[in-house]
Amino acid sequence: MFDQIPLDDDTLYSNPEPRCPVVLLLDSSGSMSGERINLLNQALRTFGDDLRDDSLAMKRCEIATVTFGERVEVVSDFASAEAFRHLTIIPNGQTPMGGAVHKAIDMLDARKAQYRNAGLKYYRPWIFLLTDGQPTDRWEDAARRAREGEEKSQFAFFAFAVEGANMDTLQQFSSKRPPQKLRGNNFREMFLWLSSSLKSVSRSTPGMAISLQKPSDEWTI
Repeated sequence: MFDQIPLDDDTLYSNPEPRCPVVLLLDSSGSMSGERINLLNQALRTFGDDLRDDSLAMKRCEIATVTFGERVEVVSDFASAEAFRHLTIIPNGQTPMGGAVHKAIDMLDARKAQYRNAGLKYYRPWIFLLTDGQPTDRWEDAARRAREGEEKSQFAFFAFAVEGANMDTLQQFSSKRPPQKLRGNNFREMFLWLSSSLKSVSRSTPGMAISLQKPSDEWTI
């Protein structure tokens, strides 16, 4: 699905820039088929292109992608924005969202340990979830971990929903940020907001509080 240059230990040591790790959690269930998945794939390409236009974000942002549909799958491990190349997500299966959130938190814990071992500073990590459905697995413990992790400033959790998603369930994953619902399939606008936000983070100093632009009413409800 993805063509990536993997981040090995040499990359950690050769690039001394502080890092902002981001996990994209993308619903790839069967209900995402058709125009919806086509627009999502196009938006992901736009996201990568836009991040690469910023010299700091290109070095400081690391993107991992996890899909959840037929199964929870790490389709790309952490890679620099410079190396991020999206190809195609193929929808299939149900919506194991709980397992995907567990996977994202575990991945961030492991990546932060690697940063510490390499002596690298890092920004608060991001988990960015997109779904159009209701979890079909045991999601309650994953929601608890997400809430607790965000409350302890271990990461920031952002949830975006398209038509069909259960907003009441999504609200259980964060006590700080309510889920955002898209107008239609405005994935391009959503991912441009994400890349703009990550650029702002990459221009700051790790640990410094910054104000992010709110998602626009033009593409959220």
